[in-house]
Order: sequence, then C-alpha cells, then structure tokens
Amino acid sequence: MMHVGDKVPKLELKDQNAEIFRFEDLIGKKAFVVYFYPKNFTPGCTKEACSFRDHYEEFQELGAEVIGISSDSAKSHFKFADTFKLPYIFLSDRNKRAREAFGVKPSLLGLLPGRETFVFDKQGKLLHKFNSMNAKRHMPEAIAILKKCQN
Repeated sequence: MMHVGDKVPKLELKDQNAEIFRFEDLIGKKAFVVYFYPKNFTPGCTKEACSFRDHYEEFQELGAEVIGISSDSAKSHFKFADTFKLPYIFLSDRNKRAREAFGVKPSLLGLLPGRETFVFDKQGKLLHKFNSMNAKRHMPEAIAILKKCQN
C-alpha cells in the first residue's frame, strides 16, 4: 500500500502502442497523475477517461502527464484511446503487478477492480491518493492537488 511521500514503484508495463513504459523515465521531467480504472469501454470508465481528455491541456499547463491503467490489453487500450481521441498514456496491467505495487484494492465486495488516482510530483514522490468508485470525482481531485502544489 502506498502512502504520501512514497516513491513511484519501479515497474515496466506496455502502453497502448505495445511499447515498454517505465515510471522512472518521467522522474525529473514532469509531475504525473496515475489513475486505475476497471475496464475500457464501460460507461463510467469512458466518462472518466474523457474527463481527463477534456482537461488534458490543463494538466499539461500544470506540467503533468496523465496515465490510465487497467488490466485491458495494449490492443484494447489502443482502440479505446483511438475511439475517444484520448491523448495520454494508457498502460496494460494484465498480471495486476501495478495494482499490487500501488496497493489498489478491489471494490464492490471484490467484484470490480478498484478505481483509484495517485498524484506524483516531478521527483516521483506521492503527493496524494484518492479512492472512489465515482468516476466523475477523480479528474477534478487530481487538478486541485496539482494546482495546490504549484502555489
């Protein structure tokens, strides 16, 4: 389980282009928001992804990258990002290594993968984590933390 102040886990995951992604490659370059969600193309997850898309420019202006993670395949992520014109990074966590490393717990009596958002500073240190099955709350929460940390 991650706590505020912890460093981002050292993981390698495939992105939507089937390229290897490492969190440590972002360290020293930009802050980043990592959000875990249950499944591509489901109503709540699509709304959440599109809310991050609709505010992606604001994240960029705050010097932050957005990263979505689910257990969907890289191919599914590519189709999801392409269908909804999602400009940010999606990572495939097929074996749930990332969920375990971040400490994301299942929701609804263990029936659904959890929905949790983590905000990291430029050094890869956890500033804030937020857990809610309400998909609409994640993007504004992440923006608010990034703004607060800039002041």
